[in-house]
Amino acid sequence: MEQPTIYDVALEAGVAPSTVSRAFGRPERVGRGTRETVVAAAERLGYVPNPHARALQTGRHKTIAMVISDIANPHFFELIRGAEQRAKASENTLVIVNAEESPTIERDQIHGLTRSVDGFILAASRLPDQDLRNLAAKHRVVLVDRELDPLWSVAMDTGDGCRQILEHLASMGHEEFTYCAGPPGSWMGAARWAALSAGAEAHGLQARRIGPYTPTVANGGAAADNALRSRPTALIAHNDLLAIGMMRRLTERGVRVPEEVSVVGFDDIFAAELTTPTLTTLGGPDAHAGRVAVEMLLDLLKSGAGRAEGDPRHVRLPTSLVLRGSSGLATPATASR
Repeated sequence: MEQPTIYDVALEAGVAPSTVSRAFGRPERVGRGTRETVVAAAERLGYVPNPHARALQTGRHKTIAMVISDIANPHFFELIRGAEQRAKASENTLVIVNAEESPTIERDQIHGLTRSVDGFILAASRLPDQDLRNLAAKHRVVLVDRELDPLWSVAMDTGDGCRQILEHLASMGHEEFTYCAGPPGSWMGAARWAALSAGAEAHGLQARRIGPYTPTVANGGAAADNALRSRPTALIAHNDLLAIGMMRRLTERGVRVPEEVSVVGFDDIFAAELTTPTLTTLGGPDAHAGRVAVEMLLDLLKSGAGRAEGDPRHVRLPTSLVLRGSSGLATPATASR
């Protein structure tokens, strides 16, 4: 059976085909009664508007692409959920793309979607700065977990969050810590280390950095083995996945957490409460970040500001250090190492 066409709907509704086209593509240009008549006729016939044809008429696909650096990382689950909720509320479809921690894959995926989406939300993008600026010159783009002028962005307040971690370790009697770094292309990872190293001295702490490591549980073992060479009393991991892998390896080597070594992560993923001991970590309102990112992109689409170099708009959301069992006092034995 052939699918009904716009002409069939026009005949059924008693209007011109152009009226049917406007009713679905530009509803604001059709009276309410006429639109209701057209929609009712379409429903009777089983007519479904062609989204590509509608996009040609309106210039909008009602589709947003969210590119995730690593979709296997639970940190992004709440971010996606919040973005999807806000997109749905504005009658937009959210398409999720996995970049697999690869700038090449990320670039290729974006290129393949440029003609079928209205804009991009790039979460923890690994693309070089100039690539992002070139993309934003042609398309609407919002960054998450990264800041770069003149692009709009939403990120957690890294500076304040790292201050909370430093204050916590200092209050527990620690005199030093080792930061186990994540991917070299991670803007957030670099921002964390910059804040931790810059604030260490003010809190009476000595900062070390090792890595980089791919931020997964599997790579936590190598990070822990390397960190133990300097006999630290506290370890700070790039993210919770790496921290969980580190704690697993410390247990295998007979190093007690937190009695001998304290461990702190970033992101407060759901698994942080399931480890033994539970993981102390810095978290933030990830679902809200997703909603804000979609709001910002919708603002860009509405104003057209995404193609002009205006004042940058960076939203920074508050963070909170969640104290759990993996961090504790630096005992005289550990502090003297």
